[in-house]
Amino acid sequence: MSAALVTLGELQRALGGELIGEAGRSVTAIAALERAGPDAITFLAQARLRPLLAASQAACVVLKPEWQADLPTGCAALLTPDPYLYYARLTQWWAARQRAAAPKGVHPSAQVAEGVRLHPSASVGPFAVIEPGAVLEAGVVVDAHGWVGEGAHLGEGTRLAPRVTWGAHCRIGARGLVGSGAVIGGDGFGFAPAGGAWIKIEQLGAVRMGCDVEIGANTCVDRGALDDTVLGDGVKLDNQIQIAHNVQIGDHSAMAGCVGVAGSARIGRHCTFGGAAMVFGHLEIVDHVHVAGASVVMRSITAPGQYSGIFPLDDKASWERNAATLRQLHQLRQRVRGLELDREQQP
Repeated sequence: MSAALVTLGELQRALGGELIGEAGRSVTAIAALERAGPDAITFLAQARLRPLLAASQAACVVLKPEWQADLPTGCAALLTPDPYLYYARLTQWWAARQRAAAPKGVHPSAQVAEGVRLHPSASVGPFAVIEPGAVLEAGVVVDAHGWVGEGAHLGEGTRLAPRVTWGAHCRIGARGLVGSGAVIGGDGFGFAPAGGAWIKIEQLGAVRMGCDVEIGANTCVDRGALDDTVLGDGVKLDNQIQIAHNVQIGDHSAMAGCVGVAGSARIGRHCTFGGAAMVFGHLEIVDHVHVAGASVVMRSITAPGQYSGIFPLDDKASWERNAATLRQLHQLRQRVRGLELDREQQP
């Protein structure tokens, strides 16, 4: 990531840390440790990468104080207990300096209905549509071809990337970020069987999101059937995720790409889900649960911890019998081992 000339003193004043080296030394880029040149700042966050430090050509390395002795001659350092967190804040600071601000006001090609509450500092891009009763607070950006439904509410500093669909009466707090192609507040998958056909159940709820929520590209969060679908503060969803109707996700939980969560599942705070993990509907998952990628959560999880696993597809009766046996596999192994030991000890 490149930008204009920045001194190490500027970085320290903005982000903190203990500077080892000249405050007036300049950098023009952030780079990976193994590729950083003499005009770049880099970071070292993992002990296994320490051998790369000796050969680094970087102008400055962000690292832990206890790794300072590994610095090559002439290399400056910014010392911090958590280099990865420092790197994250550095990228934000850097991007804010070089990213062009969205133009305030409404593009001539956009359509803004009567009765919309549009803060003077908000930005509505080309061919965007804002429906009646919507509220766009200070600094909100609705980029090109965005659609914001009737009575929707976008909190201060929230940004909708191009081609986002934001459904009627759906809400998000401050500093949200929604990726291109995302659909928030589409109908949940609700149908009643009737003589071999399916009768649609109208989805009468909405979607409510807290502050600092990030939604990836082409992710869908369905509106609730009666109650709202709810995402707490700081929730992070990657690309191409499906969150079904009436799901609740607690504060600061995160999901990697292609996760699917079925209807009415309740997920606690500070949970993580690896890519392509699946969660069955109407389950309860407590706080601080971490599910490995491609795992299938088939029952409620009542204790924090690490979880993983998948089971082959089978006819339902066989699957249930095998699953019941699998749960007892360790105990069965211990029993068999005990029988073997008894046999070995017999005269």
